[in-house]
Amino acid sequence: MNYMVILVVDDPDRCDSVLDAWDAAGARGVTILESTGLARMKRAAQRDDMPLIPSMARLLSVREERHRTLFSVVQGEEMVEKLSAAAQAVLGDLSQPHTGFLFAVPVSHVVGLSAED
Repeated sequence: MNYMVILVVDDPDRCDSVLDAWDAAGARGVTILESTGLARMKRAAQRDDMPLIPSMARLLSVREERHRTLFSVVQGEEMVEKLSAAAQAVLGDLSQPHTGFLFAVPVSHVVGLSAED
């Protein structure tokens, strides 16, 4: 059975390391999306300390308010477990805050993804 593995990476700077780990684990293709969560949007909206015209240094020092969401369609639960283990080897225990979260869902129909991809 095919599964879609979805991983939300809290720290965008760690995304490349996760991609390398997933590649080494056998992921044939990974799609990367810039994303953000509701809590981060609320925190950003509550900021009232930003000047009307911020300096370049201030803009560069503000932590990025985005996540990276990775997803990959894989074959079999064994590959789901490999990608989960690879992600946690890079990010740490995903049950801890500010690491990310991963889930997998069964995919009943796939078009355009060949065994060679």
